[in-house]
Amino acid sequence: MTILNLTPRDLRVVIAPDSLGFVETSELLHLPLPWIGQTRAQTAARFGLGMGQADYNLFVLGEVGSGRSSLLQQVMNEVAATRAVPPDLCYLHNFNAPEKPRALRLPTGQGRWLRQCMVQLCKTLQKEIPQRLEGADFKADSAHIEKTYKDEESKAFAELDAFAEARNFTLYRENGRLVFTLLGDKGHALTEAQARSLPKERRNQIDQAEQELRTKITRFLDQTRPLNRVMTEGLVALRRQYVKPLLTQELQTIRDGITQPFKDAAQLGAYFDELMRDVLDNLGLFIAVDEDDDLRLEELAELMTRYRVNLLVDNEGLTGAPVIIENNPSFRSLFGSIEYQAQEDALLTDFSRIRAGSLLKAHGGFLMLHLRDLLTDELAWEKLRRFSRSGRLQIEEPGPLLSPMAAVSLEPEAVDVDVKIVLIGSTEQYYELQETDPEFARRFRVKVDFAESFTSSAETYAASAVFVAHACHKLGLPHFSASAVVRLLEDSHREVDDQLRQSAIFAHTEGLVMESAQVCQSRAGTLVEAADVEQALQARRQRHDYPDQRLQESITDGDRLMTLHGEKTGQLNGLTQIDLGDYRFGFPVRVTARTYAGDEGLLNIEREVEMSGPIHDKGVLILHSYLSALFAHMAPLALNASIVFEQEYHGVEGDSASCAELYVVLSSLSGLPLKQGIAVTGAVNQHGEVLPVGGINEKIEGYFRICETAGLDGHQGVLIPARNTRHLMLDRAVVDAVTRGDFHIYTAEHVSEGIALLTSTESGMEGFKRAGALSLPPGGYAPNSVLGLAQKTLKAYRRACQLADHPKVGSKHPR
Repeated sequence: MTILNLTPRDLRVVIAPDSLGFVETSELLHLPLPWIGQTRAQTAARFGLGMGQADYNLFVLGEVGSGRSSLLQQVMNEVAATRAVPPDLCYLHNFNAPEKPRALRLPTGQGRWLRQCMVQLCKTLQKEIPQRLEGADFKADSAHIEKTYKDEESKAFAELDAFAEARNFTLYRENGRLVFTLLGDKGHALTEAQARSLPKERRNQIDQAEQELRTKITRFLDQTRPLNRVMTEGLVALRRQYVKPLLTQELQTIRDGITQPFKDAAQLGAYFDELMRDVLDNLGLFIAVDEDDDLRLEELAELMTRYRVNLLVDNEGLTGAPVIIENNPSFRSLFGSIEYQAQEDALLTDFSRIRAGSLLKAHGGFLMLHLRDLLTDELAWEKLRRFSRSGRLQIEEPGPLLSPMAAVSLEPEAVDVDVKIVLIGSTEQYYELQETDPEFARRFRVKVDFAESFTSSAETYAASAVFVAHACHKLGLPHFSASAVVRLLEDSHREVDDQLRQSAIFAHTEGLVMESAQVCQSRAGTLVEAADVEQALQARRQRHDYPDQRLQESITDGDRLMTLHGEKTGQLNGLTQIDLGDYRFGFPVRVTARTYAGDEGLLNIEREVEMSGPIHDKGVLILHSYLSALFAHMAPLALNASIVFEQEYHGVEGDSASCAELYVVLSSLSGLPLKQGIAVTGAVNQHGEVLPVGGINEKIEGYFRICETAGLDGHQGVLIPARNTRHLMLDRAVVDAVTRGDFHIYTAEHVSEGIALLTSTESGMEGFKRAGALSLPPGGYAPNSVLGLAQKTLKAYRRACQLADHPKVGSKHPR
């Protein structure tokens, strides 16, 4: 195949605005936003989200801006809408072990209802219990119990009083105690001094009587104490008898209000039974003793807090399964937390201070996380690994509280959580996880791989236009004309350097939509046109191209040597690409070679000074191998050749200059000059085939700008691999120059075609194989061909080396 001079229609994809089928994007708003070019990822996502089995979580990998998060969220919402709403989650006081609150799942919406009912129950108890215990019926029944006790007690006291009177003692009650006093002959109480003044015999009688009275009092107390206990128990039972129907009725009303069957019904019933016992055991707190009874009121308020419901997850209002997007996956935000309150040099808490995390809120649905965010919190990452293994979630603090105060700890009941995790990460993170943590990776059996580009078609163009329409609507921007959408599509092709594929990084497209709309609004336009998009692209380029401009100025100012006209031997302009991350541009660099007799072969100067990367070194070694194959009939080569990138001080990487390096070596060997107006890019394999390279558009445009600045003479151009033809999406200025014949773009499939173009001389390989070993005719290459002339030089080098190794007999040698 001979070398091709590409025509303008080969240099970029051309899309007719009329082929899109609309005038402006506002006509497309009724169409749903599709998954553009991501059929594989969409199929995998729907499969994973539909799987109900464990360990079928999703790992979504792709480039930032590919729509991996937004599109997954869209399909998560779609699938979630078809699923049942999960139950609510509450935590209740544990009457037997307050440090271990109980978890309770209720039918959707019943959690909020139960919480309201318990608040109302507390109000009812505080109002109704005092009324019942202060009512006439209760007072009458309690008075009867007290009268029965008092009658028995009065009878026993009367006997005791008679016993005391018979021994000259008077007996009376004082502050709940029995007090007796000795009486004199006249019935008056004797003082202590009067009692000591009595005769000794009389004092002995009094002492004996006092001892008998004390014994009688002890017997009285032993007799009445059980009566008092019976009375107290009777009053307690009476209180329970009056209050229990109220409790039973109120709690049964709450039970009846939950009409749907639920798994934890038995647990709720047990909780109500314990609550009833707790209320009945503390009825005394509901009865006012005096007006200033702050301690009782405080204890009553604390009692009421036990009956509250801590509603952690309230799913009322949902119409399907929950979809949670956690953008801050810290330990507490993921797994929940326990709040503390400082009080008297201590940190206090209870079941009402338990808070739910994203995992609990996503129960029954989907939770989206970004792996990069997770990896920043080692504790969260480790707990997520444990959770993925067990499926049970224990709310706890991430570690000991960093506080000098003592803390009351809680251990809430662990709960089962059924959640499908959608983990967003890069391709590198996915495979690193597979290698470093295979156990955790096994929990993510569904791989959703977002492509960076996709094959373009009429359908993808239409879908892209729908994307633009929705972006304009969402952002409140003016809509785009069909021609403006065409310009966006062309830029999408340029993003991936491919006439047959579009970029799947729609974040770039959305950014260009916003910038183009701003240009339109600045001119008070109501519809974005192609010129607005073009101006936005130019403005973006100007914001980033300062390094490119400075390098071009270095050539214009003569700091960098660059020959764009005429011919030179052993010298050629190669094409390089500089990638700054936010901007890529092409730049020519002079490649030179010097050859002479020797046995060292090719010398890569960049490699010798450690300024070249491994791929570039590989390309030079391949080049050496190909040269050896070209002249295998003369092996071993008697050649020393040095290759260098002139004025390159920042290092060289890549093999895209190996064609240019081959050409300058052959030029030096053959003595044939190379056309300096034609720059070269392309890699070569061991069979002389020209391989495609990256950054082809930037390389061509960078060289074109240099030539344009210096002045186009109609002989300048670039030589690129033929396999790069479909990657061309060149700037219109380049296309226009090619149309006028001021600039040329040549393609070659084999290096023989390129050397023939650059030297205007037959390569000498015509008719030979382009793959495998070359079949050379007797005598080697044609004498006047490039390889023939190079062969002649190499033979001369060979003879020189032989003479150096074996000088003629009798010849004189310097001493």
